[in-house]
Amino acid sequence: MHLIFKILFISMTLFTAGITSEEVEILPPIGTETMPIAKTVFKQISDENEKIVDLTGKDFIVVSVRERGSDGRFYAVDRDGTVWWSGPVTSGAPEFRSPSGIFTIFQKKRYHMSKDFPDESGVNNMDYMMKFTKRGHALHKGSVDWMSHGCIHIDPKDVPVIYHWTTYKTKVVITRHTYMPFAKEDLRKIYGKR
Repeated sequence: MHLIFKILFISMTLFTAGITSEEVEILPPIGTETMPIAKTVFKQISDENEKIVDLTGKDFIVVSVRERGSDGRFYAVDRDGTVWWSGPVTSGAPEFRSPSGIFTIFQKKRYHMSKDFPDESGVNNMDYMMKFTKRGHALHKGSVDWMSHGCIHIDPKDVPVIYHWTTYKTKVVITRHTYMPFAKEDLRKIYGKR
């Protein structure tokens, strides 16, 4: 019964947001990899095929997860291809690995508590929640000092800005590769040379 309620709730959320079920990506299979090949172009590689996805002209967020070989940062990219905001993130611990792929935000809630990992102390609150998978993966406010149950924790000082900028249909690119080479020039303009 609980699963049926979840499916109905997600369907109603998608309907009210004007998003079709075709626009909500299901989790890519294990072995799927997403890598940046240009500032707005990504290659998705799976056991079966390769696909190039060009996000030119769209607002999107790149999350380079917090793992070896990645940046442990998010990058907000506006439709003209400019990285205009960036900050630290944490991602799923090894036993709760965050999915790699290109997803679409389909639910947003300013205040939210995890149903899978509830905690009366509020430590598992998912404030500024931006859900991008049907399994519950989301970008949300969280400590960037410890790993998550699979969600992407965004630092409390950055998450309100990102939450208010995103819309239903904003793309979220999760990669296990570095994105910094594509973002470096824009970040220097914003934050100065480092």
